[in-house]
Amino acid sequence: MHSMLESATLRASKRRRTEHHINHCAQQLTEAHGLDGFTMDDLAEAAEVSRRTLFNYFPSKLDAVLGNMPVLSASALATFEAGGPHGDLVDDLGELARVIFTDEALSREQLELSQRVFFANPRLIVTAHERFEAFSEALVEHILTREGADFGRARARLLMRLLVAVFDSSLLLDPSAEGRGAGGADGAHGDGVPDVPDRPLADVFSDHLATARALLA
Repeated sequence: MHSMLESATLRASKRRRTEHHINHCAQQLTEAHGLDGFTMDDLAEAAEVSRRTLFNYFPSKLDAVLGNMPVLSASALATFEAGGPHGDLVDDLGELARVIFTDEALSREQLELSQRVFFANPRLIVTAHERFEAFSEALVEHILTREGADFGRARARLLMRLLVAVFDSSLLLDPSAEGRGAGGADGAHGDGVPDVPDRPLADVFSDHLATARALLA
């Protein structure tokens, strides 16, 4: 039994490494050539994997550049449904949402590349919004499990729509960056492409969530 578990762990670890490698190669190609400047065949060659292997990991070029959607662990969801980790519904939803921005397996250099590529390609921002909407809808059931049916499905969905708005805001403006850089006070260039924030997106998101709570208090 131990050897079977160890083998499964090794396979999962190898899969994660391959996934991160393909994702990193896709981002390097995007930064060098633009999102439309390379094909999946080019990516397979750069990552030194077969085309079949590539599609086993990522169904499209957009997915390869963004990376697969993070999966919330069973323990994180169990903690949330039990009323944790902080005991405040909005704060605890914020903790779950941070997983969208955070990948502890990435180096600082990889994180910086990821953010540069993301903010230079508006299509990636649109896709990220769609992903977060799907993520937020999936959390509705967990909110009702935590708070009880009396909380109401409509209220849970409204709360998640507000969280989506905070997510979108964090992609467009870093509140700590007002007045800095070429983007000016609104944090965006004249062509509508947001500036790359100086801080991790997870921190920008947390700040926006805190600001939204203060405004609505």
